[in-house]
Amino acid sequence: MPLTDTAIRNARIPNEKKMLKLTDGDGMYLLVNQAGRYFRFDYAFDGRRKTLALGVYPETGLKQAREKRDEARRLLAEGIDPSEHRKITKSMDKSRATDSFEAIAREWIAKFSPTWADSHTGKIVDRLERDAFPWLGGRPIREIEAPELLECARRVEARGALDTAHRLLQNCGQVFRFAIATGRATRNPVPDLRGALQPAKGGHFAAITDPTAFGQLLRAIDGYPGFISVKSALRLLALLFVRPNEIRGARWVEIDMTEGTWTIPAARMKGGLDHVVPLSRQSLAILREIEPFSGHGEFVFKSVRGQGKAISDMALSVALKSLGYSGDQHTPHGFRATARTLLDETLGFRVEWIEHQLAHAVRDPLGRAYNRTSFLPERRRMMQAWADYLDQLAGRIAKPTTPPPPPSQA
Repeated sequence: MPLTDTAIRNARIPNEKKMLKLTDGDGMYLLVNQAGRYFRFDYAFDGRRKTLALGVYPETGLKQAREKRDEARRLLAEGIDPSEHRKITKSMDKSRATDSFEAIAREWIAKFSPTWADSHTGKIVDRLERDAFPWLGGRPIREIEAPELLECARRVEARGALDTAHRLLQNCGQVFRFAIATGRATRNPVPDLRGALQPAKGGHFAAITDPTAFGQLLRAIDGYPGFISVKSALRLLALLFVRPNEIRGARWVEIDMTEGTWTIPAARMKGGLDHVVPLSRQSLAILREIEPFSGHGEFVFKSVRGQGKAISDMALSVALKSLGYSGDQHTPHGFRATARTLLDETLGFRVEWIEHQLAHAVRDPLGRAYNRTSFLPERRRMMQAWADYLDQLAGRIAKPTTPPPPPSQA
């Protein structure tokens, strides 16, 4: 007689040593003991009697158990052992979960988010969960091709969020690079999509490019009364003109005081390549000044709010605002535009050196990308000249009565 939910709920065993077996038909039955109620399916395969577990009641209902039994019978009709099929499927699911796009993306986030502000991490997670994981999350990352990524990005583009669409592809590219680095992918398909989306309407970061006004800003930073990590980061940002997230995430292990270099690893660079930043005497002095405060930890500019964290992405903007510089006057990112303008127009350095120091995509006359150490001796001289020039603008040293000769263009 077929089982019913009422019969299953009312099934009782006379004592704890007994078990009750209630049949449903076609090899399925309910096994009742003191621990619970279990659906089972008995079958024969290759001359052997075998049993397949179908679930535990009430987590698995009667209807679900019958569906599993019918699927097992279908496999038997095709000459497939249901038990072995389940083992293989579980093994495949485990492998796919480990190498899936979502699993690797979350691993990438977990690894690098300690250097990000909570708000930045939240934006990346929300972006991937909303616009990538529903379609790509369960796919093995090796199997994902450029057209699938483009389809996800175009869904975002279609709702008018052009900047988000571009950022989605950027994040996907970072996930693929991490997968390549950890041996779970062989190529990154995102560069194949360059030009496939409408260009985002990005704005320019506010920046002071007048030497006199910039000198006033430098003096204001010198007098900043706030947290030492924030003050030191602002001073170095003016000297090194890296991106704000790169300065915030600076680690002591990346800095070579003896060689006078800071090597930012590819994982933290926008372009995905290591970047060598020559350190001037002034930059090294700032690092030595803050070393007693944070040198025992991971981050150069550690947060006051907790061990093992860097200053937040808003810390530098808030500090500038407290000094009287709003977001439409000068931003942390604006130090890059200031350096780009004054190094070229005032100090007369070669554009290739400047662009390479900005970590922009610079190519040689044959179209090859320069490597991380290209123009390193020239950039060392340029960064020292820039630091000396900032000292003059800030009034830290006496301004010479005659301007220095322009640097060699050779």
